[in-house]
Amino acid sequence: MTQTPPPPTGGSWQDPQQTSGPQGHPQQGAPQGPPPGPQGYGQPAGFPGGQRGSAPQGDERTMMLLAHLSGPIAMLFSAGWLPFLGPLLIWLFYKDKSAAVRSASAGAFNFNLSLGIASIVLWISVIITLGIGFIWAIPGWIAIFVVQLWCHIKGALRAADGRVYDYPFQLRLLS
Repeated sequence: MTQTPPPPTGGSWQDPQQTSGPQGHPQQGAPQGPPPGPQGYGQPAGFPGGQRGSAPQGDERTMMLLAHLSGPIAMLFSAGWLPFLGPLLIWLFYKDKSAAVRSASAGAFNFNLSLGIASIVLWISVIITLGIGFIWAIPGWIAIFVVQLWCHIKGALRAADGRVYDYPFQLRLLS
């Protein structure tokens, strides 16, 4: 003789066959459907905070990818002075067309602007100290470059998956 374990209790998800009454109908109060998962589980990860909506496709993913990669590309061509320009232009043209592209380009712009300000502060310290500031400015610029490159690559990889990357170190001017 086999003994079946008692059905789980306490409001958790229960198998309808274990909670059925005499005619095979579910008992009252037994939750129906799949168990609740963590917030955002099973939803497209294209939007911050697990908001519902369809995952970005095609042109949206391309523009998200371009928003992330335009920063490092502009940094190379402008000697580090205009990495915020590409994400700003994408934000201006796509802010009303796609929430995912708007979020990705705004994040890239805010991030590049924040680290651009940090770079300018280092330049000011070099000028004020009559060149002695190069002692801390050069390692600072190297750190800024590495962080920018790392975050933009990470953002581009997330955009390729249709997800929005939330940049660290942002002064949130655009949203």
